[in-house]
Amino acid sequence: MCTTCGCSDNTKATVTNLATGETVAVDEHHQHDHAHHHTHRHDGHHHHHDDAQSHDHSHHHEHGTTINLEQEILAKNNLIAERNRGWFEGRNILALNLVSSPGAGKTTLLERTIHDLHGKLAVSVIEGDQETINDAQRIKATGCKVVQINTGTGCHLEADMLARGLKQLQPPVDSVVMIENVGNLVCPALFDLGEKSKVVILSVTEGEDKPIKYPHMFRASDVMIINKIDLLPYVEFNIDQCIEHARSVNPDIKIFQLSATKGDGLDNWYNWLTNTVKINGESVAAL
Repeated sequence: MCTTCGCSDNTKATVTNLATGETVAVDEHHQHDHAHHHTHRHDGHHHHHDDAQSHDHSHHHEHGTTINLEQEILAKNNLIAERNRGWFEGRNILALNLVSSPGAGKTTLLERTIHDLHGKLAVSVIEGDQETINDAQRIKATGCKVVQINTGTGCHLEADMLARGLKQLQPPVDSVVMIENVGNLVCPALFDLGEKSKVVILSVTEGEDKPIKYPHMFRASDVMIINKIDLLPYVEFNIDQCIEHARSVNPDIKIFQLSATKGDGLDNWYNWLTNTVKINGESVAAL
């Protein structure tokens, strides 16, 4: 959890609009809030005590304070996430939170999806990375509207970052917003952004045990995409075992097997997307 691991200390998150080149800082109060919480823990931990009993008291106090602050941060995040969710619902926007380890192929899948469904789905993208606008530049090259959120030292997007990003993005009604989260299978599982679903992407170049090593992420996701299946002849990856592990932590998870580079299996992913997006009560697939 971030109040414990310190990943958000001195975070300077920014939002960059690729269309205008404008860069704005995410709410400074949010950053100071993190800094205050961590400083409080730090000071409490190092406060001098003369006897073992006092030291014990300090340890318990610190532990309790940390838990309370973690709950407070998640509660604030969840409140903003619900506002985001209402904003999406009011505009009939399907928001998907794409999560994975670094290098699983999120950006490549996005590029291919935007290209292949051009004219059928209106797609906008929020890109999340600690630094650089490299992935956002790749998405911009497809002609898609895109905004980059850089989290600095932060290892995940949060609901207030997304809210700021959406103000810059201004996605149209009856559309899809793809949120590419920071590459990480831990913290993004904890932070609701207001999305309709989390989509976890796993490549065959990773171990088939990922779903049981990171069960919180796979339990929080409605969809699992197994990417890079074109590499199966060249790697040691038991796809049946991977699916079994995923269903052991989330029996209802929907699974797609595909290659974003070669195109294998993409039709099933596209059919799910176009059937999930509804316009005037009808799925896009039926229009």
